[in-house]
Amino acid sequence: MEKRIVFATGNEGKMREIRAILGDLGLPVLSMKEAGISADIVENGNSFEENAVIKARAVGKLCGDIVLADDSGLVIDYLDGAPGIYSARFMGEETSYDIKNAAILKKLKDVPEAKRSARFACVIACSLPDGRVFTSSGTMEGRIAYEIAGENGFGYDPIFYLPACGCTSAEISTEQKNELSHRGKALRAMKDLLKGYLQADCAAQ
Repeated sequence: MEKRIVFATGNEGKMREIRAILGDLGLPVLSMKEAGISADIVENGNSFEENAVIKARAVGKLCGDIVLADDSGLVIDYLDGAPGIYSARFMGEETSYDIKNAAILKKLKDVPEAKRSARFACVIACSLPDGRVFTSSGTMEGRIAYEIAGENGFGYDPIFYLPACGCTSAEISTEQKNELSHRGKALRAMKDLLKGYLQADCAAQ
């Protein structure tokens, strides 16, 4: 069977970012849907890392491919780290991010800039066909904006302000986002780990 990488997500926004960074590994990079995999995975870990490993292992058992899974979220210091690992489930998974973002801005309505610090955090887990699992991580530091701005992103991007860029992460280019984002950093670290694995696997054959 041809080697391939299956990423445990159905989010097309994520898949664009993933393919842009992992595209030169020489392996097809498929979403679960593209790989014909359906799974109802209970993410009951207590950290981004635990949830990423749970997803990667669960999908790996179903397909036997190299499986990557990420868990990521928005960590707001003023809200004691919320929404954190519950970022996707905050106010319900079916609730639009326009509503979620507006709710967060309301919670921080009178909070001064100095106390609006936040970061996006991401952990990526890789489950290999031989059962080994390894992880990589990345963060993007910023603060919560005062209003929703930008359309070049998804999720909480329109309220995540990047002081160095002078705008939200939904207002920067895709190329800039891949360079700066938490997922981009974690993906590049994972890419290095995968290169090592693929080189060793090739040498062993």
